[in-house]
Amino acid sequence: MKKAVVVFSGGQDSTTCLVQALKQYDEVHAITFDYGQRHKLEIEVAQKLATSLGVKAHKVMDVGLLNELAISSLTRDDIPVSHELQENGLPNSFVPGRNILFLTLAGIYAYQIGAQAVITGVCETDFSGYPDCRDEFVKSMNDALVKGMDRQLEIVTPLMWLNKAETWALADKYDALQLVREQTLTCYNGVIGDGCGDCPSCHLRSEGLHSYLDNKSTVMEELDAKL
Repeated sequence: MKKAVVVFSGGQDSTTCLVQALKQYDEVHAITFDYGQRHKLEIEVAQKLATSLGVKAHKVMDVGLLNELAISSLTRDDIPVSHELQENGLPNSFVPGRNILFLTLAGIYAYQIGAQAVITGVCETDFSGYPDCRDEFVKSMNDALVKGMDRQLEIVTPLMWLNKAETWALADKYDALQLVREQTLTCYNGVIGDGCGDCPSCHLRSEGLHSYLDNKSTVMEELDAKL
């Protein structure tokens, strides 16, 4: 039996990955992390989506320690999300260590249930500039988990080389475009659906959606060439 664990935030990317995984694996589990994030409503959104999509099991893990250690506009309400980069060249929404922790815990969960894959929606093509969304990082984490647990495991990144328009096309390919557009939460300010329209995450999502809707056939062809 093919089993997978999806790192699931309830946002556009992870929901698209979840929809795809449900078609590709015999059993799919989802894991969501509560780290005291600014957009905490995403946890409730993830729970509703996991139930409606028929996920085998959905685990919500309390990792509040990350909030204490990692200072970011996503972990501090008094730091507004900014479009400007910090002195280190990273957005102020970057949460240091977040994906290191998430993939480690998802890997442990996969070990316990006998899953062969951990699926995450990170992307290097259209992304916010986070270093823990890069392919090089994911491969390093995969190697560390395999060596540290002495068990084969693959971290799967279906969106790694897709731009946002192609990610929308992938959701549409699985007849989930409206679900992703209306029921997911990608917005850093916690607005479901099309979001606040102002934060960097909303801009990226909106630009990708309009690019797809304006060039459906072309984008779908580009997606098919990558799959």
